[in-house]
Amino acid sequence: MRFAHRVDQVRAAEAESMARLPDGALMQRAAAGLAATCAGLLPRVYGSRVVVLAGSGDNGGDALFAAARLARRGARVEALLLDPARAHAGGLAALLAAGGRVTEDQGAFGRADLVLDGIVGIGGRGPLRPAAAPFAGMPRRGTVVAVDIPSGVDPDTGEVAGAALRADVTVCFGTHKPGLLIDPGAQYAGVVHLVGLGLDLPPAPVEVLQRADVAALLPAPGAESDKYRRGVVGIAAGSATYPGAAVLAVAGALYGGAGAVRYTGHAAAEVVRRHPEALVTEDGPARAGRVQAWVVGPGGGAGAADALREALDSAVPVLVDADALTELARTGPEPTLGRAAPVLLTPHAGEAARLLAGLGEDTGAEEVAAHRLRSARRLAAGYGATVLLKGSSTVIADPGGRVRVNRTGTGWLGTAGSGDVLAGLAGSLLATGLAPLDAASVAAHLHGLAGRRAAGPGAPITALDIAAALHPTWAALVG
Repeated sequence: MRFAHRVDQVRAAEAESMARLPDGALMQRAAAGLAATCAGLLPRVYGSRVVVLAGSGDNGGDALFAAARLARRGARVEALLLDPARAHAGGLAALLAAGGRVTEDQGAFGRADLVLDGIVGIGGRGPLRPAAAPFAGMPRRGTVVAVDIPSGVDPDTGEVAGAALRADVTVCFGTHKPGLLIDPGAQYAGVVHLVGLGLDLPPAPVEVLQRADVAALLPAPGAESDKYRRGVVGIAAGSATYPGAAVLAVAGALYGGAGAVRYTGHAAAEVVRRHPEALVTEDGPARAGRVQAWVVGPGGGAGAADALREALDSAVPVLVDADALTELARTGPEPTLGRAAPVLLTPHAGEAARLLAGLGEDTGAEEVAAHRLRSARRLAAGYGATVLLKGSSTVIADPGGRVRVNRTGTGWLGTAGSGDVLAGLAGSLLATGLAPLDAASVAAHLHGLAGRRAAGPGAPITALDIAAALHPTWAALVG
């Protein structure tokens, strides 16, 4: 598991550690790790041109101390001090003693082999100050390494309020920061490298499942399992206008670990033609038969309202997607609040904006995308449901405040029907008995990897290609 901590948690852990260590020891640990990473990025250290963009805080100090280490190995280091009067005294003295120098030539930024972004650390908020903002748009030929967080990115949320410096590599200290994992900030971070500082950290508010975590959560049948013991997932989806949504949701569900898929809706003929394994009716969730979880909404059209009501009246977990999300936004959170069995919502940014409107918040899809963590948490609390907010960095939040982030996907997943496959997959995992946070996290991880597998080196894919790739993706994880 990868963990990400808030700034206040990091600061508290650092203070505790500094109270036990010699003065400056923690900064030297950070600088040593930062310098080692930078050295590995250069073809050779000796003779390389290194520029430090140094702000006034400890972040600038980390960068200056690391640059001093590179200077002692023969690098030609220049420091651009954004606030010379407030530059970190110890770091600057170390750099000058090692043979580095201070420059006011901003053109050095574009000529450097490597640039250290030590402008603003994890204490920074809001857009870059006027003295720093020009560097965000300057051309560069060398590698830009962000010190702990790219300057201009909010470390706790990934929000970017204005200009921000785009890094090729980010070296973070002690723990990951949520802003390195959640877009739009994650798009500025490049490759993230963690330098451990030995901090005693509390439980992390943001998690990222790794391969072993997902493999451990995947359901596996026992010797006595049958299709009913493995779980039956119900799919209420599709309409005369959108029968393909039902076909795709069932396709995702068939590869999600449940023992059987029970479909109900107006696309029964199309579903059974494509998936003869499916158990089909046209009677709606209330009369479709026993299931362990329901998926409601993909392509449901006008029938989504009745299907949602009947599914929520059941005693099993319900995944709400697409047209059913639109219906829920219209009614507001009352149908999901206080429900005994859990609910999982799977909106994209536009649907999330409509759901937020159902909570009385006037917002749009662009604002949701810019504030992904805040939006997912607000929806989870407001609807009493786990929320899988789809996007380049998928954010999963549960009503208790836990958050997971998934970044296994590819831009090729942005294709019609991809979300229908994801809904069926996540619903199937719910039916196997996984908790909503786990089902959503595992589904997002698998769906992203399947999209990558289907796209290969980079080619257009269809939603059915994604569904077909789920089997080998699952097999590779457990193999």
